[in-house]
Amino acid sequence: MSGREAVLRKLEPIFRGVIDPDLVLSEDLDASQVPLWDSLNHIILVVEIEMKLGVALTTDELAGLRNVSELVTLLQEKGVQA
Repeated sequence: MSGREAVLRKLEPIFRGVIDPDLVLSEDLDASQVPLWDSLNHIILVVEIEMKLGVALTTDELAGLRNVSELVTLLQEKGVQA
């Protein structure tokens, strides 16, 4: 399993807990594809990711993200690993 896959596997239960229990997380997924991924759930998602993965994400970093792949890259840059 690659480092990216490991981070994705850490993220999937967080996304499922906040947005949709049946969500299958993939790197090309973005909020426009998930009806329940609205602005409120996005904030909750960020807080959960920060708490569960022990990372701090800035507003500027988050504003530049276009999909899950870019989130995985950002988390890896911040030291999140398998």
